[in-house]
Amino acid sequence: MTKRILTLALGWLALVAMQAPAPAPRPAMALWRLDCGDFQINDINAFMSDTSEYPARPKHLVGSCYLIKHGNDYLLWDTGMPAALVSHPDVNPVMTVTLRTRIVDQLARIGVRPEQITMVGISHYHGDHTGQARDFPNARLLMGAGDLAVLRGRSAEAQADLARWLTGGGAVTEVQGDLDIFHDGGVVMLNLPGHTPGHHGLLVRLASGPVLLSGDTYHFTEQVAHRGVPPFNTDRAQSLASMDRFDRLGRNLHARIIIQHEPADVARLPAFPAAAR
Repeated sequence: MTKRILTLALGWLALVAMQAPAPAPRPAMALWRLDCGDFQINDINAFMSDTSEYPARPKHLVGSCYLIKHGNDYLLWDTGMPAALVSHPDVNPVMTVTLRTRIVDQLARIGVRPEQITMVGISHYHGDHTGQARDFPNARLLMGAGDLAVLRGRSAEAQADLARWLTGGGAVTEVQGDLDIFHDGGVVMLNLPGHTPGHHGLLVRLASGPVLLSGDTYHFTEQVAHRGVPPFNTDRAQSLASMDRFDRLGRNLHARIIIQHEPADVARLPAFPAAAR
C-alpha cells in the first residue's frame, strides 16, 4: 500500500512539473545610488525621538535616491530634495538642507535621459523624497495608496511635486500592501507603514545579493537599537511593527541593508557613477 501511494505521489509531481511552465529568467539588473541632498540636524534627539532616546547633539544625514535598471526598464526610487536648493541652502531653526546636484544631471553622466525612466517609486509623501519627481513626467508613479489619499486632501502647494499624477495627467499605481513591480521578484515595494500611512521600502534582488532600501523606516543606525520613533510619524505602533518586519527580512534574506539617510549605509553601495550588480 505504501509503495502504491509513493508511486501515485511521484506520478502526480511529475505531471505538475510537466504542466507548470518554467519561470522566465530574470533580466540583468543594476542599482545606482544618487546624491539627493544633505541634512545637518541641529538636535537629533528633539527631531527624531518621541521618548528622548539620544543625547542632544547635531547629526549629519544624507538624502539618497536610487536608479534600478531591470532589463530595458529604469525605475527611479525616491526623488530627493527640490532642485531649487542647488546652490541655495535652506537654513532653518531645525536643520540646514543642501543639494549639490540634480538627479537629471547625474543620470546624464551614465547616459540615461529623463524620458527613459519608465517608473518613479516614492517611499512616502515627505518633500525630501518627492522633490524632483516633476522632472520625470512620462513615468508611471508607484506610491502607497494611503499616502496618495493624504496628499489629495492637502493644499495645491503640498501637492506640487506630484501634481501631474494627482490631477490625472500621469499614470499612477496606488500600491496596497507589497508590490512585485516586474512580476519576477526582482524589485518589490514593501509595505512598511507608520512613518506615513502608505510608507514603503524597496527590495532589490541583484545577482550579487539582495539589497533592502529603508525609505524612512529608519533614519540612522542608532534607531535600530533604540527603536526611536520620530514624533512626526503618523502611527507609533505601525512604525515599530514595520521596523520589526524590516529587520527580519534583512536577516532572513541576508540582505545588504541601506538606511537611506545614514551616510555609512549609503556608502556600502558603489560610489556613483559605478553600479551594484
